[in-house]
Amino acid sequence: MTVGFISFGIGSIGTLIPVLPTTPFLLLSGFCFARSSEKFNVWLKQQKIYDFYVGDYAEHRAIPRAKKYRIIAQIYLIMGASVLLAPIIWVKWMVVGLMIFLTIMLFFVIPDKPEEN
Repeated sequence: MTVGFISFGIGSIGTLIPVLPTTPFLLLSGFCFARSSEKFNVWLKQQKIYDFYVGDYAEHRAIPRAKKYRIIAQIYLIMGASVLLAPIIWVKWMVVGLMIFLTIMLFFVIPDKPEEN
């Protein structure tokens, strides 16, 4: 349970800090809570942050295209600010590279979930 809470905290901070990934830490939280406590597993799955970043993928192994656009918009907004504010050129290139990697993963690796009517 401790690892679950720590990874949830890091994942939550990752929504604000562009270089810190959110989704892997939330997936780790789900893994830990599913094996340690049904109560906290249910609690985690009711959190808005979990539902937005991980819910569809954890349940269906796919994300609706509209949600992908919302996720990528947040990534570009936050990481774009980092590119503008970073004082070191190689840091800027790393952040741009990470943005490209995340775009490829989101749109070309993770399948689209059919939109629900």
